Amino acid sequence: MEATTILPILKKKLAFLSGGKDRRSGLILTIPLSSDQTSMEELSATLDYLLSIPSEKCKARGFTVIVDGRKSQWNIVKTVVLMLQNVIPAEVSLVCVVKPDEFWDKKVTHFCFWKEKDRLGFEVILVSANKLTRYIEPCQLTDDFGGSLDYDHSDWLNKRLVFEKFTKESTSLLDELSIINETDKSSGHELLSELQQRRFNGSEGGGGGQGAWCPMEEELLAQPQVMKLLDSLREQYTRYQELCRQRNKRTQLDEIHAKVMQVVTWLQGPGSELLKTQQAIGDSMRTAQALQQKHEEIESQHSEWFAVYVELNQQIAALLSAGEEEEVAELKSLQQQLSDVCYRQAAQLESRQNVLQAAHSFHSTTQELSQQLDGLLGMLCADVAPADGASIQQNLKLLEEKLQTVEAGLTSLRQKGSLLLEQMCSPPSWTLEETESPGGDQQDNVQQIQSVMDEMQLRKQRCEDMVDVRRLKMLQMVQLFKCEEDALQAVEWLSELLDALLKTHVRLGDDSQETRTMLDKHRKFVDVAQSTYDYGRQLLQATVVLCQSLRCTTRSSGDTLPRLNRVWKQFSVSAEERQHRLELALSFHGNAERQMCVEAESLDEVDSSGKTLLDRLTMPVIFPDGVKGNNGVNERFEFIKHTQKILFLLRLI
Repeated sequence: MEATTILPILKKKLAFLSGGKDRRSGLILTIPLSSDQTSMEELSATLDYLLSIPSEKCKARGFTVIVDGRKSQWNIVKTVVLMLQNVIPAEVSLVCVVKPDEFWDKKVTHFCFWKEKDRLGFEVILVSANKLTRYIEPCQLTDDFGGSLDYDHSDWLNKRLVFEKFTKESTSLLDELSIINETDKSSGHELLSELQQRRFNGSEGGGGGQGAWCPMEEELLAQPQVMKLLDSLREQYTRYQELCRQRNKRTQLDEIHAKVMQVVTWLQGPGSELLKTQQAIGDSMRTAQALQQKHEEIESQHSEWFAVYVELNQQIAALLSAGEEEEVAELKSLQQQLSDVCYRQAAQLESRQNVLQAAHSFHSTTQELSQQLDGLLGMLCADVAPADGASIQQNLKLLEEKLQTVEAGLTSLRQKGSLLLEQMCSPPSWTLEETESPGGDQQDNVQQIQSVMDEMQLRKQRCEDMVDVRRLKMLQMVQLFKCEEDALQAVEWLSELLDALLKTHVRLGDDSQETRTMLDKHRKFVDVAQSTYDYGRQLLQATVVLCQSLRCTTRSSGDTLPRLNRVWKQFSVSAEERQHRLELALSFHGNAERQMCVEAESLDEVDSSGKTLLDRLTMPVIFPDGVKGNNGVNERFEFIKHTQKILFLLRLI
């Protein structure tokens, strides 16, 4: 089918191929229905003609049909969709029915296209014009649907008519030339052969009779003319073949040049604009992931053009191997231009991908560090009420571990922030022009990264200051528990010294030397007890100071101080009594020993000291609280007997 046969119908623009492609690289067929009644026969003829244009390879990718029903009635739209089932069912992949904004809703419910998918053979969706970009990229849509693809139907139709005319005339001319060449070549050779044969026969019969044939003069003249014409035909045919070959090469070069410029134009135009609009790095892991998904969509769009680049590169390489010098220079120039643009765009895509990966890692570390700081702050804000020093040490160790974790997280954040800044500020490895200075978005990103790191540093510093205060408090609490524990130990030691004083320190010696030795030991024993008491008092005083420092009103020395004072008073009374008795015993033994050596007039003095000692020994130790102490009763009776024995012996002397 030729355009001239249905030219009036094509001028109505009942349907058209804009040149746009869907995400499967299939062609987009648009059917703009109008408010006037649309002829289904004319629409069918238009579709038949349009479907005859693409190659079988293009048809195999499938069509996306856009039925613009915004100005039409619902029954016409439904009829058109059902008609596609009979016209192009195998080639249709998706039908997008662009609906009006305010009506059809009730009518659509009477016919659900999605229920008819198996019968129709393709999927049909109802969509608003502003939501059509969910299925087709804006750069592949015309301005009727908010896209950026340029399409002029009149210009397309004129070019189509010229193309079909040229194709028809060229094909006809080629057929005629082929016929002329074959026919003239055959008839010319036959004519030349016949003329030459007749000339040869005539020359042989020149001396014969009257019946011999004699060639006419024009026949003789025709031979060189036929030969000349045959040579001209050969020359013209050869020249025509060369012209066709040159035109074919030129056509190939023009096609390659057009495709190269199409790739270059898209990469430097819409492709670069897509990358320029994607400069953000997000402010969280969620936004960074969304940006990565958007970048993957951009990469997918670029992949289609990179596939065209690979195909063009192969075609150029094939032409370079058999091209002439001028053609080789042009092809190499195109190849270099295409490679430079594609490599540059690929480098920018890779650089953007690296930035997004670094941003995602940075935000992930930021979130993790923020959670660690929140946990540390929660631990610092909680009241510390441990039961003993061991639990305080455990809490202090846990606090130090959390602080070390935060420090390691902040170090990791700085490293990843520096890497992200380096990725953002470093130009791609493949550049064709001088590196542009960072734009406003880039500077905002740098400030954002620096702000996040500064904020985390400030939060860490605050927590570190609070950790120092908490550490001091916990160490003071450890010291408080230690002082209380040591004070109780001092009370126990002093109690043990008192018990030893009352139970074991009861002998007074058998002579003055032994008693004097025991008196010296007793004084040292009392010094030890005094040191123990002083140590306990100092610990309890330190406990009071620590409680005041910690503002720990619920804790105090309790009954430790009264116990310490009570035990010390009991010990003091017992020690004083013990010392007095030893001194009396020393005096008694000294008098007795002197009596052994001198006259008997001193007997009364010895007897008096002995009785005083005996009276002292018979008296129990009374503590300040009225309690009687157990001052070694058995040993006291033995010493009384010993004293009475000494007095008896002195009387005998």
